[in-house]
Formats: sequence, structure tokens, C-alpha cells
Amino acid sequence: MSRELQDVDLAEVKPLVEKGETITGLLQEFDVQEQDIETLHGSIHVTLCGTPKGNRPVILTYHDIGMNHKTCYNPLFNSEDMQEITQHFAVCHVDAPGQQDGAASFPMGLKSVIGMGTGAGAYVLTRFALNNPEMVEGLVLINVNPCAEGWMDWAASKISGWTQALPDMVVSHLFGKEEMHNNVEVVHTYRQHIVNDMNPTNLHLFINAYNSRRDLEIERPVPGTHTVTLQCPALLVVGDDSPAVDAVVECNSKLDPTKTTLLKMADCGGLPQISQPAKLAEAFKYFVQGMGYMPSASMTRLMRSRTASGSSVTSLEGARSRSHTSEGARSRSHTSEGARLDVIPSSSTTGDSTGPKSMEVSC
Repeated sequence: MSRELQDVDLAEVKPLVEKGETITGLLQEFDVQEQDIETLHGSIHVTLCGTPKGNRPVILTYHDIGMNHKTCYNPLFNSEDMQEITQHFAVCHVDAPGQQDGAASFPMGLKSVIGMGTGAGAYVLTRFALNNPEMVEGLVLINVNPCAEGWMDWAASKISGWTQALPDMVVSHLFGKEEMHNNVEVVHTYRQHIVNDMNPTNLHLFINAYNSRRDLEIERPVPGTHTVTLQCPALLVVGDDSPAVDAVVECNSKLDPTKTTLLKMADCGGLPQISQPAKLAEAFKYFVQGMGYMPSASMTRLMRSRTASGSSVTSLEGARSRSHTSEGARSRSHTSEGARLDVIPSSSTTGDSTGPKSMEVSC
């Protein structure tokens, strides 16, 4: 029996940026604890929101270049939809050395995390998960690029460094071409943040470090062989107008298809957590539900609108149920029957039509 898939358009409750409003002041912050942690590679600024709850992991975020945890994640974590999730999890925001406003082990006794990274932060958290699989229960990777910068990319970045100002280089990394034409005010606000709020020397060092990254050398697992890949569930997120689309699709092709979901967000550019926080918060809720957390979470606006319309939709997790065991202390199985995003079969770049395919979701 075929099921009809219908898209539901969700309008944001308020505009992304009001006139005269600064990026760091978009939304109010929760009560937080802030701490500077000295490491071998410099001082990192850590912000802990809430208190770690029992054996539950902590949501750990890491931002992209040209941003810090406020400019990268405030609109998402302060949105109404995300606040339901943060009632169940503490959140630890990490700012890269010298990237916070005013500018070796994890602090505050974190035992396990659900990572959320964007761009450079997604790369950092992926490498952390490869090196410390026992600490990472899941990853949400926005605009992740698993590959080292090729020589053509290196040459292009060098030429851009000669011909473009630093803010323009960062803006072209964060936003797609169509987005830069259609969302002039938002792009201008971020450019002003880069110019007025960030230390240009520190930012330049961060960009050089990211451009000098090594290939993660991950491979799609093949039975009977040893491969380097993520051991935890992963949700890959990218906007359809993001400059990182090709890199994210390539990363998807290299991960275990039974543990990976690719979420392509329609009418969305390089910062889905900023432009469409409600949809991303909903996808994140289904992701943690698939890991066995928040089984009784309330319906979101998208779910309610689909239920009210009476349309039949494909379940994100209905096609498979996941079992999750943490440190032998608990085991649980959970099928997320409430996931209501449209699922599209994802083609494999290997050309093997008989093997498992990772799940691709469009919203």
C-alpha cells in the first residue's frame, strides 16, 4: 500500500535578525557556568548550561570558523522546540581557542556526550569520536567535510586570501551564493559580527588550522574487513543551498549506512541552525529518541500539522528500531514512531545496489 508524502511549510515565529539587533543578543541565555580550560594547544572557553543528569550524555557543541557558540547555536538552543530537549540534557558549548567574545580532558566530569558540530566544529567532533568512541553516543554533524583540503582548494584559498578581505572569506564559507543574494541583512549582520566582535588574528589562525586539516580516512564498513568509521549513530545535516553539500554527501557515502541519516533541508542555506531552528530541533528530537532517550516527548508543530491533515507519512525511524546499551549499565530498545519527516532512498556512490543504503531525509 503506497503512502503519499506531503511537505509542510513551517514559518518561523519571528524574523531571524531584527533591525539594530546584534548577533550575540538575538535571544536570552540560560543560566550558565563558564570556565576557561588550559590545554596544550591553548585556552578554550567552555559554557555549561544545566546540570548533567545521571547516566545521560551531555550535548556537546563545537562551532564553525568565524563564529562562537553564541552566534552559531543561540537561535537553535533558545528556540521553543529545542527547550523541550534541553530539559532532558545538559549542554556544554566549546569555543575554539581565542574565538569567544572578548577574546586536555573535558571539564566538569563529562562521561559521555552527544556531539553537535558545524563546519570546522563538525570535523573536530568527528575526529574526537574516532579517537574516543566510548565517550560519544551520537553525533549531529552540520556541513561536515571529512576530507583534507586538496591542492586545488589550497590554491583557491591562497588566491582568495590575496584578493578577499578576511570577513568576505568567512562569509563565503558560511553562506551559499543564492543565500547571500536573498538574505542580505542576515549576511551583513554576520559580516559585521566578524569585523567588530572577533579577534582577526585568532580568527586567521583558526582558518589556517582548519584548512590544514588531515583527511579523516573513514571508510564504509565492509563485512570481514577492518575499516575506520564512526561507531555511534550520526545525523548529517546540510541545507540544499549550502556550499558544503558535496562534502556532506561524500561523508555520508563513507559512513555505516545502518547508523547514518542524511538530512537535506529544503530552502535552506549554510546555517540551518540559524535559518530553520524549529525543523532542526525536531530532527534532533527524533535522533535522540532513536537512541532511546525522551520516549514520551510531546508532538512538535510539524508532527501536529501532519496529524491534523490526516495525511500518511513515512516514519524516520519506523523502518528500523535501534537498540542502545551504555557501559553495560542499561540496555534499551526504542522505535521512534513519531518521526514525521519524508524519507528518500539514498543512492550509494559505490554502485552496489544490493548493499544497505543510508537513510536520506528531506524536510
